[in-house]
Amino acid sequence: MQNNTFSTLFVGQNLIKLSAVDSTNNFLKSMVSNSEPLPEGTVIMAENQYAGRGQVESNWHVEPGKNLTFSILLYPEFLAPAAQFTLNMAVSVAIQHALKTLTGEGLTIKWPNDIYFGTKKIGGILIENVLSGNRIKASIIGIGINVNQEVFEAGLEDRAGSVYQILHQHVNLISLLAQICSHIEVRYLKLRAGNYKILREEYLNFLYRFNIKAPYRQNGQIIEGKIVDVSDTGFLSMETGSGIMSYNFKEIEFI
Repeated sequence: MQNNTFSTLFVGQNLIKLSAVDSTNNFLKSMVSNSEPLPEGTVIMAENQYAGRGQVESNWHVEPGKNLTFSILLYPEFLAPAAQFTLNMAVSVAIQHALKTLTGEGLTIKWPNDIYFGTKKIGGILIENVLSGNRIKASIIGIGINVNQEVFEAGLEDRAGSVYQILHQHVNLISLLAQICSHIEVRYLKLRAGNYKILREEYLNFLYRFNIKAPYRQNGQIIEGKIVDVSDTGFLSMETGSGIMSYNFKEIEFI
């Protein structure tokens, strides 16, 4: 359905709300694969996402009706597949700016795609690209943010957080969604204009443990390293006792 409350050019202007779905990314991928004529910026929002996914098939659990679980459809055909992680950078930075107006200082991006406040995860991003030859035909950007959830199940309370736990008050979900869509549109247009350098600098400025020595686990061994960069392809560069090392997703573990 059309949505006229968002002050955006296209992101969120076509907003489809679902009461329940396994995954908003799966739902949107199905619509795209069926060749439905969806405008760029279409948003699928679910009140209850019962089989949400994170990076590399990890699960994402949220309490129904209290959090934001949604997916955005973009057509970044201007972006080379080798530079697709720059879209992740743009979206991560956009969410930081949208949430920062509520939470103030304390937000970071934990590489590659988690949103942290302090030492607790309050959100995550999963971008799935549809490739056609040497171009990105479509990007489905799944976003989950813990907003009004007050408590988490046993075993997660030390690792998961929410906007409510930061502010001690509830937040209007649609208003926050509108802010996030607005910020994503701004950074997406910067990306389309080729302003990779600015987005990269913002991403690194928000990066969790950037330029800070900390312990990590790599191949079962504890090492000390300092994050110094992230490439356009998403590889993490870390200064270690063995020199500058490069790691892909899941090759290094934060401890």
